[in-house]
Amino acid sequence: MKEKGITYLFPAKIREILEKTGFNLEELYEIRLRVNAPMIVIYGGKEYFVAKDGRLTKNMQNVCMIEAEDLRETMEYVSNYSMYAFEEEIRKGFITIQGGHRVGIAGKTVLDGDKIKSLKYISYINLRLSHQIKGCATPILPYIMKKNNVCHTLIISPPMCGKTTLLRDLIRILAGDRRRMQVGLVDERSEVAGGQQGEPVLDVGVFCDVIDGCKKAQGIRRIIRSMAPEIIAVDEIGGREDMEALQEASHSGCRILATMHGRDFPDLQGRAGVKRWLSDSGIQRVVILQPFVSGKNIREILNEKGEAVK
Repeated sequence: MKEKGITYLFPAKIREILEKTGFNLEELYEIRLRVNAPMIVIYGGKEYFVAKDGRLTKNMQNVCMIEAEDLRETMEYVSNYSMYAFEEEIRKGFITIQGGHRVGIAGKTVLDGDKIKSLKYISYINLRLSHQIKGCATPILPYIMKKNNVCHTLIISPPMCGKTTLLRDLIRILAGDRRRMQVGLVDERSEVAGGQQGEPVLDVGVFCDVIDGCKKAQGIRRIIRSMAPEIIAVDEIGGREDMEALQEASHSGCRILATMHGRDFPDLQGRAGVKRWLSDSGIQRVVILQPFVSGKNIREILNEKGEAVK
């Protein structure tokens, strides 16, 4: 692997094996570690075990097996030897690291009543790599623009179909020097801009202002008051509070760019709260993504009625 910024997260045993693979990082999407199980990667859209000599294989013979100590060391490197500093993130089940990469974790939970207090005995780690693919949003621009105005746009897909990557590139284009639209990005998990100490690591355009690490609803209201954006961008909206804040943003004159988990338009229509929000917030375009096939993941672009946009 070429980038030191990924291999340093792992203990020496795993690091040495990964460095033998010769990965093209643009094709590497996940590294999964499970206690007493083989290391697994998703590379080029396919799932592989990793052999001790660095080969990718479908065969479980002579592969890199993960032990509890490997997971413990990995978490020390990920948290920079300060697990306490990441207590809130660990409680949520993931840590976002420099570059917008997400380290998902699972194991024995410690409950406080009906709420998760912490995670103990971390036994599963999934490193999901963030990818910046410049130009991937260019094909959808003609469909989400009307007379140089951005339509209120919602991007939906199942996990691992590129919602965040597409949103990031849309922001980069719209907030770039050519179009010069003022974008306010609410980046709760630091995954869109890959922020470190308040500064974006990834390219989100020179006319983009980022509020990093703030809950979505609070961040939306705050950035409207403080930065007067033309466009509000937010990744993976979920609860009612997020949707209400975006609805307020649209009523205040901001255009909306947002992503949400979902399969298709009927799936959205089948969720009572989402169906009403689509109407009340004035969503005009729904971009539906699918798993990548031959480098493409855009399935269809619909209007607010679920009709294909031509």
